[in-house]
Amino acid sequence: MKFYYSPGACSLGIHFLLEEIGIAYEGGAIHIQNGDQLKDGYIKINPKSKVPAILRDDGSLLTEFGVIAHWLAQTHAREQFEPDSFEQELRIKETLDYIVATMHMQGFTRILRPQKFTPNDGDLVWVQNYGKDIVMKAAGFLSTQLGDNPFIMGERMTIADAALFYTMFWGVARLKLDLPANLIRYFERMSARPAAQRAMQLEGLI
Repeated sequence: MKFYYSPGACSLGIHFLLEEIGIAYEGGAIHIQNGDQLKDGYIKINPKSKVPAILRDDGSLLTEFGVIAHWLAQTHAREQFEPDSFEQELRIKETLDYIVATMHMQGFTRILRPQKFTPNDGDLVWVQNYGKDIVMKAAGFLSTQLGDNPFIMGERMTIADAALFYTMFWGVARLKLDLPANLIRYFERMSARPAAQRAMQLEGLI
């Protein structure tokens, strides 16, 4: 399979998951800051012009963070990531979707790319502050859910941790936000894992 990512983007979570599972893949860097996602070569592969994306061995393309994470867990690490019950599976997907759709898309996107939300330069700071409010509210909720557990769903790692890892990379390592202490400790633990170190090294982040 070939894995398409942009260094430091949300695809970092999938990169971490690939390394954590320990399966063979070929990496393909798409530098969003250079507009690679809009170039013909990548559009022919992924018309959505986004990352992450995985070109599977049968030639089919898989996109969207949650779908890729679920596919990897189900097809390559079922025993490692299989939920204990249908209810737990729902809660894992609920948490992952909240992190991606709310904390990332509504919050961090406003902080990191405020120009997407307003044509007026005078509004950029307001947009960023609004995004920070969303992130901090989400962080409070996730901090309560995490508690003193090692992972966001409790004692076992799940695919929701792949999403929380990349958002905490943005919040802790990149933006140095005043996040709850247990989320900061969570990121420190996760980023020290060999899989995270490998993914970040491959992306030139450390």
